[in-house]
Amino acid sequence: MSSKWPGPEAGEILIKVGRPAPDFSAEAYQAGKMSRVGLRDFQGKWVCLFFYPLDFTLVCPTEIRAFAAREAEFREHGCQIVGASTDSTFAHKAWYERDLPEVKFPVLADSTHAVSRSYGVLVEEEGIALRGTFLIDPKGVLQWMSVNALGVGRSVDEVLRTLQALQTGELCGAEWRPGKPTIKA
Repeated sequence: MSSKWPGPEAGEILIKVGRPAPDFSAEAYQAGKMSRVGLRDFQGKWVCLFFYPLDFTLVCPTEIRAFAAREAEFREHGCQIVGASTDSTFAHKAWYERDLPEVKFPVLADSTHAVSRSYGVLVEEEGIALRGTFLIDPKGVLQWMSVNALGVGRSVDEVLRTLQALQTGELCGAEWRPGKPTIKA
């Protein structure tokens, strides 16, 4: 048994808050259409990039629907939601048209695994992504990230609260909410 810590391998990309987010460009499905979508398409906007494991599953649609239900609020805060999984655009098209027609944001088809690998959420041996969520500022800098285990859905409320806190540009304590005072140094 190796005593080596299971850290990154040589040449592996490490993403860090406060550094530029990994650029990406991939085929995507969006409201009945397929096109190529990249991080640069959203310059000047906040981006909420979230990964989920697979189409046609049980936990994933609960999260996707939660993001879709709050999409207008994210848009009010100048933030574009982008979903991603390692499924193909054809799988996305079949699933979203049948089961998730309310979803209007783009969903990346990361079938090459390049995007999920660059964001550090790819489970290589299974070819699927963990439930990673990334908030990227209008300059392309990663400001927040959270990664959940495969069986645990994320809180869209917390993602939106964190976006709002980041946008204050001030210190925000635990459980801060819009309208509450920030911390003055």
